[in-house]
This record gives sequence, structure tokens and C-alpha cells, in this order.
Amino acid sequence: MTVDALDLVIRARRAVVGRAERECALGVRDGRIIAVEAYDAELGDAPEARLADDEVLLPGLVDTHVHVNEPGRTEWEGFLTATRASAAGGVTTIVDMPLNSIPSTTTVEALETKRAVARDQVHVDVGFWGGAVPGNEKDLAALHDEAVYGFKCFLVDSGVQEFPPLSAEEFTDAMTTTGSLGALMIVHAEDADALAHAPHAGGRAYSSFLASRPPQVEEAAVARVAREALRTGGRTHVLHVSSADVLPVIADARARGADLTAETCPHYLSLAAEDVPDGATEFKCCPPIRGTENQDRLWQGLADGVIDFVVSDHSPCTPDLKAQGGGDFDVAWGGIASVQVSLPAVWTAARERGLPLTEVVRLMATAPADRVGLPHKGRIAIGADADLCVLAPDDSFVVDPSVLRHRNPVSAYAGARLHGVVRRTYLRGTEVDPDGAPRGRLLRRGQR
Repeated sequence: MTVDALDLVIRARRAVVGRAERECALGVRDGRIIAVEAYDAELGDAPEARLADDEVLLPGLVDTHVHVNEPGRTEWEGFLTATRASAAGGVTTIVDMPLNSIPSTTTVEALETKRAVARDQVHVDVGFWGGAVPGNEKDLAALHDEAVYGFKCFLVDSGVQEFPPLSAEEFTDAMTTTGSLGALMIVHAEDADALAHAPHAGGRAYSSFLASRPPQVEEAAVARVAREALRTGGRTHVLHVSSADVLPVIADARARGADLTAETCPHYLSLAAEDVPDGATEFKCCPPIRGTENQDRLWQGLADGVIDFVVSDHSPCTPDLKAQGGGDFDVAWGGIASVQVSLPAVWTAARERGLPLTEVVRLMATAPADRVGLPHKGRIAIGADADLCVLAPDDSFVVDPSVLRHRNPVSAYAGARLHGVVRRTYLRGTEVDPDGAPRGRLLRRGQR
């Protein structure tokens, strides 16, 4: 086959196309894939890139759970650094959470402020979530009209005063509104009442912190989310599942007709409570990293399709906030910065369990793109954006926080050897240079 006027041809002996691995040649024009042919296909005289024998061509990952924090807390993370780290990790599309920026993205005015700050800074494509908080129900329709990808809410204290949680009654009202809009409601599902009755978390012992957020805290909240999803018929999603005890609740709600999906995160799949040293608050996140038996059940939940995809929950802060309290888990800020190492962390754990790279791509690229409405992202297919990741799956590296591209050198993966080295990332057919001019775009729901 001959295709005229291509901008680029990429040839790979190994590429993840759909749910299979095959050799192929891609033809790219105007930032889109317009041909997926045999490796040796004649595709004109466009410039060519050929992958090395130890490299695999993947679609760029889609991470729908990233806290950029700019404006207001740019010292924690900003658009320039977050998207540099994303590109370095093979992530070509992120959707930014409505907190911990100031202002939070709970009004159209705040959304416009965030878009203005992000514009001209992003190395990958960036979309935005809106926030559902007490008192802003009247703002949800306007934010929906401004093409946010959906709305995030908390059922428990978020950790920042600008983004308070919804009460049970407020959550019911918000779900009614988002259901009527056809908008996706994504929920930090921990229950405030259950949390209030859990043991106190004070001290350096990780076991104490883990006991302070038992599985029942998640289970009670997910049960409420499931009830509201069934009542409203609305599109609903459970964020960062850490406890496998919630999986039967999700499966039952789906069997009864709920439009309910769920995600988990690399740290829940690759890190275990048994390995967290006391005082190592770089491992603190909410909900918490749990034990190996629970982790096995999370992987089974992925295999069974109860958990739909894997995203980072990249939630960085400054080193002093992680260290405050001298290792006291009750005092330190909770959140794990991981967007750059998400793919190798998940691939390292997956390969040990015998899962193929094709499944990792589905979970980290195609499935999240599909759920939020990005059908042209997260796949190698004709018509899709030529967002691509060149991965050396058998190569490995030791995580050095000082050379990661996110703003602050804090990582729960410090010193870990991970498999899967991202060697190049393409955004719409052009290789991303993290030190060059940003070329990413700001995305709007329903628009290409």
C-alpha cells in the first residue's frame, strides 16, 4: 500500500494494537494515525522512525487522576512539571483534579483561571474535572456546559479547606443533578461516620495509620455510592479503590443495572503494607496501602473486570509537608507522586503475575480514555491521535527521586528497581522534548 504525503512513518516489530501484540508500520498525517499496515509496507517517502528490537510501541497512556495544584499551590506541583513527568512516563493525556489548586475548580470562573494558567505550559494534552462541593450545585450545569469531563466529590474531609466534603443529603442532591446532566460523578469513597469511629492514627507506626482507615470506611462509602447510582441511573465512578472488600458491592450494583465503574492505582498494586517502614510517610495516602492478601484480590478484581482501569492519583506536595511531624502518619500530608513511574510500577508487578503488556495497555490507556469520553486517545487505530509511547519492557532502572520530572524529589518508589523504561513519547506524531517548547493542548469534553 502507498500512502502519499505522510508526515511520519513508525515501524515496530512489536506494537500493541487493540488487544494484541503485532508488528506494524504506522502512517501519521496531521497528528493522526491514518494507516496501520504490515511492518514492511510501502508508505511513501515520509521520514521514518524504527524501533529497536527490544522496544515495543504502545499508545500513549491516559491518566484521568492527576493533581496538578496550579494555581495556588504551584510549589507542590505545576502544569509544566506535571506534564514533563507525564511525558517522561509515557502518559500523553491527563485529566486534572479540581483540588488542591486555589481556587478549586468549582465555578466557571475558577475553571477559566486554571485554563489560563495551564495554557502554553503543557507538554501533554490536559482536560479538567469540575468539583462538587457544598453550595455549588447551581454551578454544576454551567461547568458541564464548559465541557469539564465530570465532577469530583468527597464523602470525607479532603484535607484542604477549599474543597469540603458533601454530606449524605448534599451527595444525594449532587447525584440527582449530575444524573440529569448525563455527567460522570467521580467519588472519593470513604465514609466520614465510619472514619470517626475508627482508631486514632497518631504516631510513627504504619500499622496504626492502617488501622485508622479500615476497609469498612471504604465499604460504607461505596455502598452509598452504589445506592445513588442505582437511584439516579447516573454515570458514577469510584476513585482509587484500595480495599478489595468493596468489590462485591460494585459487582452487585452493576448486576442490578448501575452505571458504575471503579479504578485502582499503581501503589495499591505494587506496594504492600508489610513493607512500609515506620515513620516512612512518603507512603501515606488515603485510602491507605493495604496488605499483600488484599493486593492479590485487587489484581483478581482487575482480571474479573470489577475494577475497570488503573490511574496514578498523582498527588504531590513539598518535602516539608511529607516530613512534618517527624514521621507521624497523622500529621504528614497524604498523597503519592507517581505519574512518571506508573507504567513501570504496574508493568513490574504485572509481569511477575504473568499478565501480558497488552492487558496493562488496556487498563492504563484504552479503558480510562473510553470511560471519560476520549475515543481518539489511548489506542493505536486509524483515526486516533498519534500519541505513542516507546517502551523497553525488559530494561530496568532504579528510581532516583532527584531525577524524576515532577516538581519535588519525593517518591514512595525511591530505590526500587522497576522494569519498563520509557525511551520516547510522541504527542500527535511529534516526539515530546520535555526541555523544549510545550506542545500540549487543553481538552474539552466532546471536542477533539
